[in-house]
Amino acid sequence: MINAIQINENLTTTGQVIPQQIKQAIQEGFKSVVNLRSPDELGFFKDEQQVVEALGLYYVNVPLKLEALNEELITKILTTLEQIPKPALVHCAAGMRSTGIALLSIAIQEGLTPEQTLARAKNLGFGLLEHTNVSPRLKQLFVDYVNKHAKVAVATR
Repeated sequence: MINAIQINENLTTTGQVIPQQIKQAIQEGFKSVVNLRSPDELGFFKDEQQVVEALGLYYVNVPLKLEALNEELITKILTTLEQIPKPALVHCAAGMRSTGIALLSIAIQEGLTPEQTLARAKNLGFGLLEHTNVSPRLKQLFVDYVNKHAKVAVATR
């Protein structure tokens, strides 16, 4: 898929998808589409759910507005990612939110430290927290969430 980042065998992220990309996703074996965009965002594809479901894929929209991001919303999105059929294509407008969330998911599942997660992001060509438009609050939330939940995930295995 063009401009997509394969996080692992279960999660691939990208920016806004169009019907042609959804058809391509089916050919590539995807089972689900997760949309992190809010319906009031400019460029939100209003018929996306109908298009995705008509093509036989599972669809879920969990709006993620950065200004509303908190631990509860992150947990809701990560729980959704755990429960949907895989592999899944996760998207937002430009791929920033979707890739950040997918990396968080991997960090929690694998018990990675924030440093290991950032190294994984760099290896994928995604400098998550080096982006100039990522707020210090967002960076801190990411690090705190990984620190808190990755240790819990490892302890419960």
